[in-house]
Amino acid sequence: MTGRQRHGRRGRTGAALAVAGLVAGAGLGTGGCAGGDAVAGDSGGGDAVVALRRAADRLVEAGSSKARTSMVMAAGGTRVTIRGAGVYDYRKRMGRLKVLLPQDPAGVAERRPITELLAPGALFMKNRGAGVPSDKWVRVDTRTLSDGNLVTGGATDPFTASEVLLGTRTATYVGRTEVAGTGVRHYRGTADLGDAARRASQGNAGPLKAAAKGFATAEVPFDAYLDDEGRIRKVRHRFSFLNGQQKSPVAVASTTLLYDFGASARVRLPRTDDIYAGEIAED
Repeated sequence: MTGRQRHGRRGRTGAALAVAGLVAGAGLGTGGCAGGDAVAGDSGGGDAVVALRRAADRLVEAGSSKARTSMVMAAGGTRVTIRGAGVYDYRKRMGRLKVLLPQDPAGVAERRPITELLAPGALFMKNRGAGVPSDKWVRVDTRTLSDGNLVTGGATDPFTASEVLLGTRTATYVGRTEVAGTGVRHYRGTADLGDAARRASQGNAGPLKAAAKGFATAEVPFDAYLDDEGRIRKVRHRFSFLNGQQKSPVAVASTTLLYDFGASARVRLPRTDDIYAGEIAED
């Protein structure tokens, strides 16, 4: 096995530890995803399933937006939250986020934000730690990840989050509410990752298919908030994540907030020379 091959395997492992290691370190245990019985359609919200399956296309029409993300893992009274913020270009399927990991268990060490670049089939991380020089990027092939990069990076790719809704099987219109001052329609339902993969864009089909097989269950309960143009303003997925260091699944709630549509979202991927080719320590 070559050094680059070792890096590829270790790189995927090291990236996954950005989240999975936190789960184990925080002592999080069981927690599955509860499914929901929902009825499609409502007189106030139109055909809920159709509206949700069209949400990804509405984002492409919008072009770009700013995004905030939150990933929460909680069990046994312990709560771990990972937050991110950045921009996303829905036409190019590319984004940039700064992801802030929580402090270490002792609450002493400051963790530098991880810069993440999201692209079709790839995740790039800078300030990853684990022996990686601060000026180098780690590249992860998201098609090889058992969670389809819905959890690994500590933030769900905003466009992938929208395409999960392509797998909506049942949904109900809850009612009108507001998200960050914008009037929205609140929908609640369940999506199937296998169905989503079959309907997804080329860049997301592979990762979503991997997630359908890799998660504890392919069913994903969600709450989605669409504005009057059908664009996602907020979506919250509840995944059942299989962590190799735990015998039981860990419940993961991933929330994506989208705003300021049309914002500049220029993303420049790293040059080959800027990508770390060495071995990554397992934190």
